[in-house]
Amino acid sequence: MEMSNVNNLQSQVRMGGRGTPRRNFKRASNASNTVNDKKISSVLKKLNVQPLSNVEQVNMFREDQKVLHFQRPKVQASVNANTFVVSGKGQVKELAELIPGIITQMGPESLATLQKFAEAYEKAQKANAEGGEEEDIPDLVGDFDEVAEKEEEEVKEEEAKEE
Repeated sequence: MEMSNVNNLQSQVRMGGRGTPRRNFKRASNASNTVNDKKISSVLKKLNVQPLSNVEQVNMFREDQKVLHFQRPKVQASVNANTFVVSGKGQVKELAELIPGIITQMGPESLATLQKFAEAYEKAQKANAEGGEEEDIPDLVGDFDEVAEKEEEEVKEEEAKEE
């Protein structure tokens, strides 16, 4: 009788074989990226884009006064379809960081923003020149050691009162 119990238990523990459920493994795949890249490349071939050489940088001006900056991007263009493709690593930068080099790239709507930026910069410079030091920082009065000793005494007094 013991042998039949052992065989019965073994049949319940059996791994694999006929009649057992299959395990489902979830695998992360990069197929979505390659599918998207293939779709993009097929659309670009239909548009007949041609690579543009000697492009050092691309700047896209955003409405929040920041610039999407590409350094040495790969640029492709289809003039007939009015399509430009910029690929590379883009960085979001403040307009102030790129000012000297991008003035020639700015359109008339961006020049108004640049004037506002220049006025704010001048006001900040005048405020620093008049005040000498920043007004937010108070003058140092007293000794830190004395203040620390007073705080320690107050803590000791409170502990004594609680006891």
